[in-house]
Amino acid sequence: QVQFVESGGGLVQPGGSLRLSCAAPRSIFAVYSMAWYRQAPEKQRELVAIIFSGGNTNYPDSVEGRITISKDNVKNTVYLQMNSLKPDYTAVYYCTNSRGNWGQGTPVTVSS
Repeated sequence: QVQFVESGGGLVQPGGSLRLSCAAPRSIFAVYSMAWYRQAPEKQRELVAIIFSGGNTNYPDSVEGRITISKDNVKNTVYLQMNSLKPDYTAVYYCTNSRGNWGQGTPVTVSS
């Protein structure tokens, strides 16, 4: 069972920033693409950002340039930097890879 260790979620005020982290086993991290999804209350899980094994990234239009995905190949960690957060970014954020492994999720609440 592949385990991802996610961290960095919490409560942030509108307009604030958060950086989420997801540490993965080296054998998985080096080979597969990594991605972040989110699931807001009563909504379907949706893609937030993806980073391919070669480092290219892709984002859906819905994140509006507020999100940046990156990775550290030495630490085997993928990051999700979120800026100018809005209340509708409140969700549980999940780390996953192209093999289909999922983290346990880290909750983000954007509220004043």
